[in-house]
Amino acid sequence: MTDSVHPDPIAEAARQWTAHGWADAVDGMSAVTAIMRTQQILLARIEKTLRPFGLTFARYELLTLLSFTRTGALPMAKASARLQVHPTSVTNAVDRLEGAGFVRRLPHPTDGRATLVEITDTGRRIAGAATAALNSTVFENPGFDQPDLDIMIELLGRFRYNAGDFGQPEAEQFD
Repeated sequence: MTDSVHPDPIAEAARQWTAHGWADAVDGMSAVTAIMRTQQILLARIEKTLRPFGLTFARYELLTLLSFTRTGALPMAKASARLQVHPTSVTNAVDRLEGAGFVRRLPHPTDGRATLVEITDTGRRIAGAATAALNSTVFENPGFDQPDLDIMIELLGRFRYNAGDFGQPEAEQFD
């Protein structure tokens, strides 16, 4: 991006929406578009931070999930459910993480149809280092002040709950 000042494209889109007779949708379009653009900005910061570790955010999330479990392993289907992603996405992430030596696949000890994914010692070290980097470069200063963070956490949590993203909170143990 250059040093010149650019107009806000979302404000311009809102102006166009109104001019085209869609005034009833302007606020919703503006909010959704702003959230999507914010997600792109934050993801770019996260991906830049994770690149030196050979990770994408999806792979980082899987490694971190495994590092939080008591045994360091989960059935792939359970990992998919906890990450709220399609099983194919977990399979792809496991393939890449396994190739890097960060996880390994193991047969499930009691279910012959299931496969466990287990974090390796190298994966634990990478997950720890990547977390420290993300904490210092993104999570400790995401670009919002604390009152705004508090409002966003509550507001987006309520939206996600109402959309069926999760149910009533319950204490869930990590296996």
